[in-house]
Order: sequence, then C-alpha cells, then structure tokens
Amino acid sequence: MNQAARPLQQKEQLWTKDFILITLISLFTFVGFQMLLPTLPVYAIKLGGSAAHAGLVIGIFTFAAVLIRPFTGYAIDVYGRRGFFFTGMLIFMACVLAYIWAPTLLILLLLRFIHGFGWGITSTTASTVAADIIPKPRMGEGMGYYGLAGTLAMALAPALGLFIIQGYSFDILFLISASMVVISIILAFFIKYQKINQKNAKIEYKFTLIEKAALRPSIVIFFVTMTYGAIVSFLALHTAQLGISNIGSFFTVYAIALAISRPISGRLADKRGFDSVVIPGIILIIIGMFLLYSASNLQWFLIAGVVYGAGFGAVQPSLQALAIVDTPPERRGSANATFFTGFDLGLGLGAIVWGIIAQTFGYSIMYFCAILPAIIALILYKTVKIST
Repeated sequence: MNQAARPLQQKEQLWTKDFILITLISLFTFVGFQMLLPTLPVYAIKLGGSAAHAGLVIGIFTFAAVLIRPFTGYAIDVYGRRGFFFTGMLIFMACVLAYIWAPTLLILLLLRFIHGFGWGITSTTASTVAADIIPKPRMGEGMGYYGLAGTLAMALAPALGLFIIQGYSFDILFLISASMVVISIILAFFIKYQKINQKNAKIEYKFTLIEKAALRPSIVIFFVTMTYGAIVSFLALHTAQLGISNIGSFFTVYAIALAISRPISGRLADKRGFDSVVIPGIILIIIGMFLLYSASNLQWFLIAGVVYGAGFGAVQPSLQALAIVDTPPERRGSANATFFTGFDLGLGLGAIVWGIIAQTFGYSIMYFCAILPAIIALILYKTVKIST
C-alpha cells in the first residue's frame, strides 16, 4: 500500500497551502491550454486547411492524450506524482513554442499529437495530486473549487486568445501560452507530494487500461464532452459566417455560469448525492445545445453560453468526484486517467465528427446533431450500473 505523507482522509481542512498551489497550477496550465482551443482551428485554416482539418487539430490532440493517460495513471500510482508532473509540463511548453515554427498543416498536426501527450500527463497528474490533498468527505466541494481554476481560465483564455490573434499575431499567442506553463512549473516545486512505496506498489498494482470504479462517470462524460467539442472547435467559425463579432464574450459568460455552478453543485452533491446535480446539469446542457442551434444573434449565443455553462459546471466536477470518491488512494491515478480518457475521447471524436458534418451540411445542422450525445448521456447516467 502507499505510504502517504499525511493522514489524508482524517484531515477536514480544505484550503491548505498545497491545495492552493495545485489550484493555481491548474489555473495557469488551463489558461495556456484554453487560449489555443478556439484559435488553433483558425491557425489550421490559415495554413490552408478545411473545416474538417480544423476539427482534426483538436481531435488528434485529444486522442494523443487518451493514448497516454492509462500509462500515466499506472506510472504515477507506482512511481509517484512529482517526476511525471514536471515531464508533462515540459512537453506541453516545448510543443507550444514549436508552433511558432510550424510551416505546414502536417507539421502542426504532428506537434499537436506530441502536445497531447504532454497535456495528458499534466492534467492526469494534477487532478490526482488534487485528489490526494482534498479530504474525502469534502471531495465534491473540493473538486468543485479545484475546477474553478479551469473555469476562470475558460472565462479569460479563449477570449484573450482570439483578441491576441486579431490584434497581434499567432507568435505572441504561443509565447504567452508557453509562459503560463513556466509559471506552473515554478509553483509545482513547492508542493508536498504523496509518497509512494515503489516496492509494494509494483507488487500490488496490476496494470489495467480502465479503472472499473470510474467507468460509469467516464462513459457519461464522454457523451457530455462530445457537445463541448462542437462549441470549442467551431463556434468562432460558425459565428463568423453569421457576421457576428466579439464571440469571445460567449466564453466569458459561459465561464461565469460555470464559476457560479461549480461550488454550489459540489456542496449539493456532497450533501444530497450526485443525482441531484448531474441530472439537472445534463438537462441544462441539452437546452443549451438547442439554443446554440437556433441562435442567430449575439444575445442568443450569450444566453446559450449561460445555460450550457451552468449545466457543464454541475456535471463535470460531480462526475469526476464520483469517479474517485470510492477509489483507494493507490489507484487514484488510474481512476483519474479513466475519467479523462472519457473526457478527451468525447472532445476529440466530437471535434472530428462535427467537422465532417459541418463541412457537409453546415454549422447549424451540426449543432442540432450535437444535441443527441447529451440526450444519450442522460439516458446512460440513469441506466448504466457497473459493479466494481
């Protein structure tokens, strides 16, 4: 069994130094990550790509993250969190800087694939470190607050990224994104990481691609993030066709709704159970996608952002807490890897599928089709029960 550096489950205090540090690291890495989501599809078009290629820029990144996550989960459970955390962030930073010198779409896709490895290692390890620090009775609340860092990044980074490429250049965008990761690397030196007894861990830990305890929430988040793939990959392109400017404000109101929803839903999930927030949250996502399909001006897109953000803010941290709350500490890495595999697969597959549909039928029909995965997510959450 792992020898923890602290009696994790006996401590009720949430806002410790380590929790604040890992939350700040999440904030800065997500800013670097989110700046690129709505802008790299535009970069792909600039390099001569099509709408399908723009989706592939997102899809190939997330599939690379999916490939590396199970091995990351195993490695950090057996060998410890620290070394892999720094490795992931260094790969992330190097690839972002390399985008400056990407001369063709093919080179961009290759760099995106390697970048996906860095993101998969970084995000899996960061969430596991957070889970080590958060007291189990406050897991829903803690994950809600931890997720607020990503929420704040969603509020600032996509709009900032679009502003930078409109007013400055892609080179400036990539330099600022990489600098966010540099800050995270510096902060990561000051965290006290959970200690691993490597000898016992190697004997007791059998490698598996999937952590069964996390499978149900991972399947549900797969279909939820398919809807998000339609938003982050194509909203800027869709609204440009409609002649709507300042769509960066969508991500701002979306993130504000997330920021309000996350802590409220986290406390509610701890007190009344996960059903009380996940089911209403998915219903809000369904409504939000329908509003995106029918929106024709900025006001309706902003309303859709509020509704979708409130739903996603309730669903994502609650499903992540559900994935790890009953998982032994020595398998938290695998549980997080399984959850984010579902998250990334939904985002990546969604980006590719929606790109093909958008190129064939147009963006409006694409958003109508993107309602279906949210409906499937609701049905599966209510019906799928997996024995551990």
